[in-house]
Amino acid sequence: MLGSRRLAIAAVAAAVVTGVAVALIVMLPGDDTAPVTAAPTLRVVQPGAPGQSARTLSPADVAGLSAPPHNAADTAFMTKMIPHHRQALEMTALVAGRSRSAEIAQLAERIKISQQDEVALMERWLVDRREALPSPHANHVGHGELMPGMLDQSDLTRLAAAEGPAFDRLFLDYMIRHHQGAVTMVDQLYQAGGGMEPASDRLARDVNADQQIEIGRMRELLAKLAA
Repeated sequence: MLGSRRLAIAAVAAAVVTGVAVALIVMLPGDDTAPVTAAPTLRVVQPGAPGQSARTLSPADVAGLSAPPHNAADTAFMTKMIPHHRQALEMTALVAGRSRSAEIAQLAERIKISQQDEVALMERWLVDRREALPSPHANHVGHGELMPGMLDQSDLTRLAAAEGPAFDRLFLDYMIRHHQGAVTMVDQLYQAGGGMEPASDRLARDVNADQQIEIGRMRELLAKLAA
């Protein structure tokens, strides 16, 4: 879904990609037997006003189109994903005192680095667009809405009380659920009409990619613990 909706993002504001591909045949100098097919190109068509014909845009016309601005769905995504990431950082902070697994520690460090970087990018995105930053307490249980996949107070208490292999299994179970919630939030962004602005689309794609990679790694570690 992400790939199909983001095609030709620069032309979305005023044009429609027709999907008509044009294959160019190029003959190499001195070789009349081996035609080379160039990469297909896309025709970009701008719909006309009522009663008027559409027109095909030139490359210069497409380059001059303004990128779509951010909208309320983008702002809501950033505002909610920041506290969502902050709770993941709280979870990774528990690893050092409770897990004895080098692999879990390495995973937690990866999650910490990627989510800290994404929080900084999302905060900058909001500041640059003069949107309000979420409260520092927005990720705390009892302070606002719990986003998909987030832990409640009983979950957090149970995780903090566990140690050794029991902690490792619980941490992986909870973090997989937490990451799956973030993937759901990315889907919700696009379903709500967000992600048309190139910067918000790029941030959402980065979040989705990081979460999916880490979910795969955590499932591998869970399988090893169960063996």
